[in-house]
Amino acid sequence: MAVQEKNFWLTTVEMLRVASQPLPERVDVVIIGAGFTGLSAARTLAKRGARVAVLEAQTVGWGASSRNGGMVLTGLKLGAADLISRYGKEITQRMFAASLEAISTVEGIVADEKIDCDFCRYGHLEVANKLKHFEGFERSAETMSQELGHTVRIVPREALSSEIGSSHYFGGLVDDLSAGVNPARYVSGLGDAANRAGAEIHEHTRAEQIEPAANNGASGFKISTSRGSLWARDVLVATSGYTSGATPALRRRIIPIGSYIIVTEILPEGMAAEISPRNRMIYNSLYFTHYYRLTPDRRMLFGGRAAFFPENENTIRESREILRRDMVEIFPQLRDMRIEFVWGGTLDFAFDMMPHVGKMDGLYYSVGYAGHGVAMATLLGQKMAEHITSGGAAQNTNPFAEIPFRGAPLGLYRKNPWFLPLAGLWFRFLDVIS
Repeated sequence: MAVQEKNFWLTTVEMLRVASQPLPERVDVVIIGAGFTGLSAARTLAKRGARVAVLEAQTVGWGASSRNGGMVLTGLKLGAADLISRYGKEITQRMFAASLEAISTVEGIVADEKIDCDFCRYGHLEVANKLKHFEGFERSAETMSQELGHTVRIVPREALSSEIGSSHYFGGLVDDLSAGVNPARYVSGLGDAANRAGAEIHEHTRAEQIEPAANNGASGFKISTSRGSLWARDVLVATSGYTSGATPALRRRIIPIGSYIIVTEILPEGMAAEISPRNRMIYNSLYFTHYYRLTPDRRMLFGGRAAFFPENENTIRESREILRRDMVEIFPQLRDMRIEFVWGGTLDFAFDMMPHVGKMDGLYYSVGYAGHGVAMATLLGQKMAEHITSGGAAQNTNPFAEIPFRGAPLGLYRKNPWFLPLAGLWFRFLDVIS
């Protein structure tokens, strides 16, 4: 069987497709982007009685929301000690609590909306590529316990075979609260829930320009799209790694980084049990990270930053070879297993690697999930909807609205991320010296 350059998750679901309909002339809120953030916000807004139009340049869940590894993780991209050093203990506690709330929010939506998406609290395992990294795990576990009141478990190298069938690592850290999900089924179900709540979803409708405009004496925005124009009192930008020139100030603060995934054929039951005895969501301790897990039908899903550039035909094919080589190095027992799927997606990183919410040029936004978007995007989409409908009061409970959201130094990044090759070299250098 030839390798399919296709998202495996999309073969497991009949994605939501909404009937094409004319754009409304006027709505309360326009949401740009039908991924986790936009659909979670649309569901909440519609349930609160707002008229909502979701504008999606492609189709529901087309971007990173269906292309990721399906890991629903505690914490943030930065560790607890780094967060405390940067922001202080109190706001770090609130950020970490939000990461736990985010997983519970996904779990609650899945239950309430009866979304069949294989959500399960498998827990996650972070593995140490170097002895120094494992020693850092021990310090991190102590910090999380003392400063955040959160317990994780350290797994020394001699006990690591109970968690992973590889001798490649120096130990691990387990957090039992993390979960796994089929992201395509989840985002499709989230879109269906938003649709049933009354939100209008308009696929193949690219937002091209947003400008302030009054309507019957009310202030708001005119949104020009590839299918016509409409007016909204408020706009929420939920475009993550696909943020475009329609919101140039926001695009200058977001780095679109490619992430790539291969998926094997179905593994023999014994091999799957050896490789991942507890079915954890697994990732390593490098900046140039690998992440991997078993799919619900017992395939190995193996992903990483094989190329920093967003996906295209060349980067996908190059990444297939790089990821297969790395996978076999970690799991020699997979050497003879066929790769059946390969694809790429684009993640959104802010320059500080933190999520950000707020208002810019009068537009609401929620972006910057840095690989933690399944849970965090769901939560922050919901919180932004609550903020919009509360007249601003709900924002006081959102710690990610309180941190600076800066762009590149000296304004060196305005449109194209020319620095991605340099960033890739820098992170590889950090992995060497760390």
